Amino acid sequence: MLVGHQSWKFANLPVIEASAATGGPFEARGNLAADFDILHDDLWMGQDSYEKAHKLLLEEAIDAALQKANYTKEDIHFMLAGDLVNQITPSSFAARTMQIPYFGLFGACSTSMEGLALASFIINYNGAKKTVTGASSHNAAVEKQFRYPTEYGGQKPPTAQWTVTGAGVAVVTDNPDKAGKLVTTSATIGKVIDMGLTDPFNMGGAMAPAAADTITAHFRDLRIDPSYYDLIVTGDLGRIGQETTYELLQQTGLNVTREQFQDCGLMIYKEDQPVQSGGSGAGCSASVLYGHLLNQMRQGVYKKILVVATGALLSPLSFQQKESIPCIAHAVSIETN
Repeated sequence: MLVGHQSWKFANLPVIEASAATGGPFEARGNLAADFDILHDDLWMGQDSYEKAHKLLLEEAIDAALQKANYTKEDIHFMLAGDLVNQITPSSFAARTMQIPYFGLFGACSTSMEGLALASFIINYNGAKKTVTGASSHNAAVEKQFRYPTEYGGQKPPTAQWTVTGAGVAVVTDNPDKAGKLVTTSATIGKVIDMGLTDPFNMGGAMAPAAADTITAHFRDLRIDPSYYDLIVTGDLGRIGQETTYELLQQTGLNVTREQFQDCGLMIYKEDQPVQSGGSGAGCSASVLYGHLLNQMRQGVYKKILVVATGALLSPLSFQQKESIPCIAHAVSIETN
């Protein structure tokens, strides 16, 4: 049901039946390597292009999640997925392989929660019994589109972020047995916020106002206090964006604590990895959530979390035409029932 102006409450509690994450060699050296189901030792992954490797990441994550749920792809009614490459071709080509009815999504790095929100909505209102949703990115495929090709060796400023090579997927179902299961309880759909920033090497700063706007809307619409959640985690704001968002939230009067407010882009890599301001990419929040964070929930570390995936909705064309960077954030709450 609609709550407030831009939020949904899922009365039927869609179940996250299983989840999986895949990653590349840089992620294998990061903080969360143990939470990935599959890690590759090179960026090519046995393929003849980075884009094909990107597609493989998503296919493997879907296969792993379905295997955990003891489902086949024929059991799944809809697939919702997206990425950052032009026309979301890695996701669409993965859907060609899977042969599951497909919704292709583009929300940039917010795609993971756009997909989970929509999958939950579909399940909640009996539009399907079983869905799979996820997002992915590949460093070498995405960097050459939005920044510089890896081979160029361009110098990056401290505000820049490192595109994650990874995919994260969840199987969301209408399972009536919800006892002890991870369920989605609500979602807040963000507005496009553009503060006029134009620097593609400072995505975190550009996305921060959108993150703050969606988080504020979530608590306003649901009429709950931030203390309701054990963790409020953003997608990939990095150091600059997370600090800016925290300051914006403090200005609104929301009592969000430092310990409670975290960022997937700051979790995934180690301090000595050269990622400047942190991780980014559509696969960042997807792999951290569907790998590490849901594992933490299954282990009882967290009972209630709010995941706020942020996205910068620019393109190479809009940048070349000197447009500013419009941004968005979508939030989904996940709880242990």
